[in-house]
Amino acid sequence: MSRIGKQEILIPGGVKVTQSGNSLTVVGPKGTLTRVFRDDIAITVADKMITLNIKRNDKFSKSLWGTYASHIKNMIKGVETPYQKKLILEGVGFKSEVKGNVFNFALGFSHPVIVKIPEGITATAEKNNITISGIDKELVGSFTAAIRALKKPEPYKGKGMRYEDEVIRRKQGKKTV
Repeated sequence: MSRIGKQEILIPGGVKVTQSGNSLTVVGPKGTLTRVFRDDIAITVADKMITLNIKRNDKFSKSLWGTYASHIKNMIKGVETPYQKKLILEGVGFKSEVKGNVFNFALGFSHPVIVKIPEGITATAEKNNITISGIDKELVGSFTAAIRALKKPEPYKGKGMRYEDEVIRRKQGKKTV
């Protein structure tokens, strides 16, 4: 049984949750999120509480139970306070800047790397610090991971893009005899 799925989810003041069919819409001060859920889990919205119950007692439904509860909690938290991820760009000559809705990177390649910022994401680049924020946790995380994948940090000098709280394990390099 899912410990997370059993818990009732409290809807805070200023947040409105509506359900129509299999889709759940969360409206808050920072924006609106809508997500479509499978019908394996019964989602009940009442007063200021959301409860989830499994319809079938199979392994797949049980695995979705806690997952859907986490998705709903993340949606409610996101419309109250936006999610934020920070990247640090390290290396000589590595630069990043935001022009409109496009990231422009100089990552040591022979060409500039241009990445379009998706709808619903706000991004800033100041010197070597990149901040990505938005109300959808999944979108913020996947876009940040895609940006980081452009130039992963290497273990010898630590050059590349890393998360703010990430620690890069360094290697020793060549030994002289």
